[in-house]
Amino acid sequence: MLGFTPFKKHANKFNYIPRYYDPEKEAREQRRAELRGERAEDADREYRPGQYIRTQREARAARRAGTEEQGRVRVLKIAAAAVLMLLFIYLLYPKLADMVLQLRQPARPVPAAQAEGEFNPYAPIVVVPNDYQEEPEN
Repeated sequence: MLGFTPFKKHANKFNYIPRYYDPEKEAREQRRAELRGERAEDADREYRPGQYIRTQREARAARRAGTEEQGRVRVLKIAAAAVLMLLFIYLLYPKLADMVLQLRQPARPVPAAQAEGEFNPYAPIVVVPNDYQEEPEN
């Protein structure tokens, strides 16, 4: 207890330096205060009823204008998607349908020269229908 004395000339002072300062938080709080209608110069004045109605009304109008704009953008996106779908159906669908129909057609017969040659495992398989009918014995 060497430094303790009951007779102090002044109070203890601390050299406190904040370790973390968030300027974004302060700016966010200031914007919120402005939206509520509070201003720095109004801090020392007393509140009068209805003082912040204009600020709240303007903030509400700005919010509504933003949502209306989002609605317009959404409608334009839907219309653009519909136009793209119609273009796809009009331009690309017939080509795709022709391609599918060509794939469904029977395979072309293999040339005789290739059929008599060596075995090719990658050659397409040719299916020959059985037209042979046995005659009944009497």
